[in-house]
Amino acid sequence: QLQLVESGGGLVQAGGSLRLSCAASGRTFSNYVMGWFRQAPGKEREFVALISWSDGSTYYPDSAVSAKGRSNISREHANNTGYLQVNSLKPEDKAVYYCAAGRTISTMRRNDGIDYWGKGTLVSVSS
Repeated sequence: QLQLVESGGGLVQAGGSLRLSCAASGRTFSNYVMGWFRQAPGKEREFVALISWSDGSTYYPDSAVSAKGRSNISREHANNTGYLQVNSLKPEDKAVYYCAAGRTISTMRRNDGIDYWGKGTLVSVSS
């Protein structure tokens, strides 16, 4: 079993930045793709970014949260932790951000093939 714990959410002013963390325990991320998803109130879950733990390849959707490089996903092998940096935050970025682990980028980007979820961390943006 892989346990995922997100942290780093909170209230930020519009235009600010946040760095979210996803700490894995139980086993390593090494055979997984790690991803960040978010769900805003009343909206469907959408994926924000994916990273292959083994080779570091990344995938971002063609969406507002990834536009102009606003989001950056990274990982740190030494402490088995992944990160999501989101810049130029807007009120519409308010959502619960979830960390997830799955097997392939191709399935996870379709919101499928996800084996593990964290409980999420709330990001709120004041205007």
